[in-house]
Amino acid sequence: MQYGHFDDKKREYVIDRPDTPKSWSNYLGSTEYGAIITNNAGGYSFFKSAAQGRFMRLRFNSIPMDQPGRYFYVHDRDSKDYWSAAWQPVGKPLEEYKSVCRHGSAYTVIESEYDKIKTETTYFVPLGKAFEIWKLKITNTDKVKRNLRLYTFVEYSNNWHQMQDFFNLQYTQYILRMNVVDNIIDHGINVQLPDDSGDFQNHDGNRHTFLGVVGGNITGFDTDRDAFLGPYRAYHNPLVVEKGECTNSLAYGDNGCGVLQIDVTLEPGESQDLAAIMGIGKAEKEGKAALTEFDTIEKIDTAFTELVKSWHAKIDGLWVETPDAEFNSMTNMWSPFNSLMTFAWSRAASLVYSGERDGLGYRDTVQDMLGVLHSIPEQAGERIELMLTGQASTGGAMPVVKPFAHNPGKEKTPDEKEYRSDDCMWLFNTIPAYVKETGKIDFYNKVLPYADKGEATVLGHLRLAIEFNLERSGAHGLPCGLLADWNDCLELGHDGETVFVAMQLRYALKTYIEINGMFGNANEISWAKGHLEILDANIDKHCWDGEWYVRAFRFDGSVFGSKENEEGSCWLNPQTWSVISGHASPEKAQAAAKAVRERLATDCGVMVCAPPYAKADHRIVKAPLFNAGMKENASIFSHTQGWAVMAETMLGNGTQAYKYLRSFMPAAYNTKADVRQIEPYVNCQFTHSTYSPRFGASRLPWLTGAATWGYYSASAYILGIQPDYDGLRIEPCIPADWKGFKVKRRFRGKWFNIEVKNPNGVEKGVMKMTVNGIETQGNFIPVLDMKEQNDIVVIMG
Repeated sequence: MQYGHFDDKKREYVIDRPDTPKSWSNYLGSTEYGAIITNNAGGYSFFKSAAQGRFMRLRFNSIPMDQPGRYFYVHDRDSKDYWSAAWQPVGKPLEEYKSVCRHGSAYTVIESEYDKIKTETTYFVPLGKAFEIWKLKITNTDKVKRNLRLYTFVEYSNNWHQMQDFFNLQYTQYILRMNVVDNIIDHGINVQLPDDSGDFQNHDGNRHTFLGVVGGNITGFDTDRDAFLGPYRAYHNPLVVEKGECTNSLAYGDNGCGVLQIDVTLEPGESQDLAAIMGIGKAEKEGKAALTEFDTIEKIDTAFTELVKSWHAKIDGLWVETPDAEFNSMTNMWSPFNSLMTFAWSRAASLVYSGERDGLGYRDTVQDMLGVLHSIPEQAGERIELMLTGQASTGGAMPVVKPFAHNPGKEKTPDEKEYRSDDCMWLFNTIPAYVKETGKIDFYNKVLPYADKGEATVLGHLRLAIEFNLERSGAHGLPCGLLADWNDCLELGHDGETVFVAMQLRYALKTYIEINGMFGNANEISWAKGHLEILDANIDKHCWDGEWYVRAFRFDGSVFGSKENEEGSCWLNPQTWSVISGHASPEKAQAAAKAVRERLATDCGVMVCAPPYAKADHRIVKAPLFNAGMKENASIFSHTQGWAVMAETMLGNGTQAYKYLRSFMPAAYNTKADVRQIEPYVNCQFTHSTYSPRFGASRLPWLTGAATWGYYSASAYILGIQPDYDGLRIEPCIPADWKGFKVKRRFRGKWFNIEVKNPNGVEKGVMKMTVNGIETQGNFIPVLDMKEQNDIVVIMG
């Protein structure tokens, strides 16, 4: 079943029918002012932190899952009928009510048509602003004059800290004070205290938001939620909207809302534009300033055009034309946008993540940057520096870095029990990729503080990350599992050992050698090579199980991921990373890949392990806490899918690699939306595997490492566009039936128009390449040969 389509020209996903299986969402704004909006105008807004700066209320895990939201209600003053400008919350019968939602790059447009009245509402956050705009165009397609009354609606939080708002009701029900200043609603909390809205560690402070309207005739208001909705009513049938008359209520404690009543009279064929503006600050100051700055619809339209242009400029860094239209839709818009939103909000803000993961999780955030390096290199560089200052002087990392509260050099040293063995290993993927993208080789020599004390160059930070895991090695000479090793469900014990992180450490040592080679640091190279040799020997001796690599060793000596195990006998991560790290011999690499294809691959992606756990003691492995085929218990865990793609391309298997890519690619399920259920334009955390009766159903959309690794594996390994320190390498690995493809890529401020031809139907290998009409040796374009515009033709063979 299909609920929408990709509009590649406008870079929008168009939802043609509003009764989607789940609420399909989009993101607005920036890391300063963020918002989530669904196809039915549900969602919430927040300032800097979704957990501690959320001023709009959302009730998680409710039915529907996206209410309340930011609404326009429409009341017909003659017939007394009423509806909403999105299908929900009123929910008129769909045979009478038409709705189309267009999700775009940090904006959403919702169109409706009911009883010969059309509306079009555009939601966005202007660039650099701490407020959002809901621009409404309402049109009378009737043959008679229509007398209408509109109502804005937003339900406010009583405390910006969501845990306080949800649970500490004996306090938060009595700190709200609503006011209206010159027709601008003022939502105040703790109004008698000093303003400390920037200090999210203190949730008791004088904080304000405002809501006003431009271009409308305001004839009333309500700020008391219960007065607006009425007793025993809900968002679908507010008493005030039904009666068609606001009560001018002012909430004093209890629960607040933002309702402005606007009278509209439309002659046949006539339209009217107006806009609601909601944001951070007091009505009398920031509210008035915002409404003055955007006092005309023309100014609002200009701001919207600038927003779209800005986002498209970021996304334009990579554009493709391949034989797969769905791949094109993802790569040219939704994969980079999904990566950008994941970069912005880590795992802190969605319709599922309700604030329990406030800040930037170290391991996730360092990986997330891989998907945005070419889109926003300067911001990515700043984020890399932030995360490096989250590394402790021990070499381990803080579990979470909070940008709004981080104090490098003065943070508490994490307790040994808090460290996770994979955290700083991800730096070896992201930092070299950043330097290769930007050409800023001297970044390795930049001095940055540790989280707790001391400082070092970036290269010094990397060395300490390696030392951290070398010093914490177990009985087999492999890195200890510590608190966790990426998979939080494996209870290895501090001194248990992780084969996955051993492969990461192997990759780190290899990368460290490469970096020091550029600087001629012979002693560092010798040191790293010595440890690499020992590590390789230990992996060979202890980790190969005959047909694949084992996953880990528990502190008591028991093994995870062995053919001797009845449950969880084969795991994905060590197989893929044995190839990515360069450890596996050609024979073992092929065998490990074969094990993945035969034991873990499904039509909807590759399982994280198999068979699932059911009998195992959950104190040893937590997987049995989950149903079989879900989450870490043999699900298709999306974060890992890109690694399977990368490994197959490194083995030269383009057809198999692309089969894996399409198996988890969201757009491939656009016509099966009733099965996948979540948005067919963004990635998810996991998909139910064949061990689940809901095989193919996906969960936790948007904020996931799958966004970055899926996009990165597609661009750098399938398309083969690979930045390097002194140039750009083109090394595609594609399905044999692809006759070619085109790419436009921005690299260090220059543009590359790349055409790849595959006349002989090979999967990998470059036979010939011309750069600006000149045939070159190999597939590498040195920086010195680059022009502002470059035309590249690659012949595979």
